[in-house]
Amino acid sequence: MTQFCVLTGDLVASSDLTSTDVDAALTSIETAANAMSGWRTPDLISQFARRGGDAWQVALSDPAYALRAALFIQACLRRDTDRTTTRIALATGPGTLPASGDLNAAHGPAFVASGRLLDTLSRQTLLAHASGGAQHAATRLADHIASGWTQAQARAIAAALAPNAPNRADIAKSFGISRQAVNQALWSAGYPAIADALTALETEAGK
Repeated sequence: MTQFCVLTGDLVASSDLTSTDVDAALTSIETAANAMSGWRTPDLISQFARRGGDAWQVALSDPAYALRAALFIQACLRRDTDRTTTRIALATGPGTLPASGDLNAAHGPAFVASGRLLDTLSRQTLLAHASGGAQHAATRLADHIASGWTQAQARAIAAALAPNAPNRADIAKSFGISRQAVNQALWSAGYPAIADALTALETEAGK
């Protein structure tokens, strides 16, 4: 079996959303998932699947990127809409994708643990890690920080976490704002601490 990080999620209060809102949110998450293969080399597998009306799942073939992936998804979704949020249950471990690449037919401990964890989350808990311990603690603290992002902050975070992220001057140029404004958005969104935490987690995992 391949080692995966699996993120299973659903939209919060989806019954209050229109079908257009749901489709737009899931498209935002899918677009973020598809971009993740650029974080390392072309052999990094990143798969997305829609599961039912408002649920989804992403599998990455490198457990080190679990928290980075969750925060990137949260940032992209918050950037694209201020009406929709998603819960994300993270799990890492072995799993198997079928030859067809159909994520809905995947199996293994990581997929089971992620799905079961999602079933236990409250609407107020948007990020949690099935492994418990330090990984879960870091994920819960990241959840607290990310839950306060404004759309402007999320836009800056999404750009900074994106694969092959441009420097801040180029981010500012693409946004049509000053570099100082980008720096302020990242600082107020907690990005320096987030970046340090991600670097520590990924280094510990052998990156």
